[in-house]
Amino acid sequence: MATSTTGSTLLLPLSRAVQLPVDQVNFVACQVFALLAAIWFRIYLHSSKTSPLIRHVVATLLGLYLALFCFGWYALHFIVQSGIAYYIMIAGRLENMHKFCFVFALGYLTLCQIARVYIFDYGQYSADFSGPMMIMTQKITSLAFEIRDGIFCKEEELTPSQRRLAVRRMPSLLEYLSYNCNFMGILAGPLCSYKDYIAFIEGRSYQLKQFEANGKEDPKHEQKEPCPNSAVIHKVIVSAVSLAFYMTATRILPVEYNIDEQFQETSSVLNRIIYLYLSLMAARPKYYFAWTLADAINNAAGFGFQGYDKNGEENWDLVSNLNIKQIEFSTSFKMFIDNWNIQTALWLKRVCYERATYSATAKTFLLSAIWHGVYPGYYMTFFTGSLMTLAARRIRNNARHHFLHSSELMFVYDVITWIATQVAISYTVAPFVLLSVKPSLQFYSFWYYCLHIACILVLLAMPARARKKGREEEKAPISQPVGHQRTEDNISEQNSHSTTNNNSNQREETAWRRPSAAQ
Repeated sequence: MATSTTGSTLLLPLSRAVQLPVDQVNFVACQVFALLAAIWFRIYLHSSKTSPLIRHVVATLLGLYLALFCFGWYALHFIVQSGIAYYIMIAGRLENMHKFCFVFALGYLTLCQIARVYIFDYGQYSADFSGPMMIMTQKITSLAFEIRDGIFCKEEELTPSQRRLAVRRMPSLLEYLSYNCNFMGILAGPLCSYKDYIAFIEGRSYQLKQFEANGKEDPKHEQKEPCPNSAVIHKVIVSAVSLAFYMTATRILPVEYNIDEQFQETSSVLNRIIYLYLSLMAARPKYYFAWTLADAINNAAGFGFQGYDKNGEENWDLVSNLNIKQIEFSTSFKMFIDNWNIQTALWLKRVCYERATYSATAKTFLLSAIWHGVYPGYYMTFFTGSLMTLAARRIRNNARHHFLHSSELMFVYDVITWIATQVAISYTVAPFVLLSVKPSLQFYSFWYYCLHIACILVLLAMPARARKKGREEEKAPISQPVGHQRTEDNISEQNSHSTTNNNSNQREETAWRRPSAAQ
């Protein structure tokens, strides 16, 4: 257990009591504090009685304090990265400013990740300062592209989503720092658009129109200000359960046991598969906890309202980052990806996929790998995942239509694809958890690279058969991996979490992961 930290040591006794690294205890404590501060912020600094200036200042100062408490002097990296990027924005030429910001922000993040991994504490699975910098990099690059779209580009050159998110004036330094360093998202995000955040600070996010029955906006009626209490309570409960499950299950089911030689030699193949699935499933609640609590913090402050559904129910999933039910019951790689780290997927689409002039998919995967970090296990996971995605698409194209003749056969298909997806996901992400080269290669060698070989054989043996348009079965809610034909455009709409919708239908935002995305 790590007892040293560059952040505060005030909670070191608690760290020893719960047997967790002090920086992780600091992170949880700061997020709990942020949750309480968010409630206070919404009630006592409400936009109806507090100026945007005060709200910006308070949100920024609280965020910087939390960063200093967690990371100490490492928090200076947040200021340096944000400050230099802002200078590039205001001093650079608009037509190229977004490229310079992108290269600088991603390069600075990569240097910090290299220093953290190979100089300081390789393999430590603790809260580190590069984590918040990953979110900050997303915000800096997103804003740079949005400013360029809003000030330099012509309307007809932009996609509908780019026009909606375009920023028409250069943000002030305070607005910029508030967006990057606010207490609601500085530690765990999630990413949000600059326009949504400014609308929240200025009190315009609730000025949404009442929807008519046909889904159009009716400007004659305005909804009363919604209350996030029920959404916050629900998400806090989910976070607490996830944390408790993670702390319990990972001690019983460590991922590292998958590479234990005695376990590999004495256990049957079935037992090894079951343990692989259970151990990787036990590792996921860490992310469920962090992302769901971060979502709850934003909601508690009054940020994250997405509008009303057709039944008039409030939707507080504007910045939600995952859909746990869809993840755990995924029947395809695509379905899993569509509901995991949703805001990062939107960022990849906005800054890379839809702007790439060639090899958009390859560039997007590469950017995702670089952004995640420099651990070799990350790159192994992304390489394996690309093979899995292509093979899964090929199998589905050639096999699924045989199961559509009855509900019983479709149920059998769903069970088979669920088992296959969960095993494949576990096999793919094991290096992501193991991190370094030796244990990752050891893990795959224990399995004789069986799924790698199987994927290659599938790609060589099965035809890439084009599917007919208009088939009734294509309406089934089963998602597909990257790179499909346009004919599958409506398939994965039902699988994507509602958080892929922003204030105006963000389903198009996840198009880069859908067959309809044009390269």
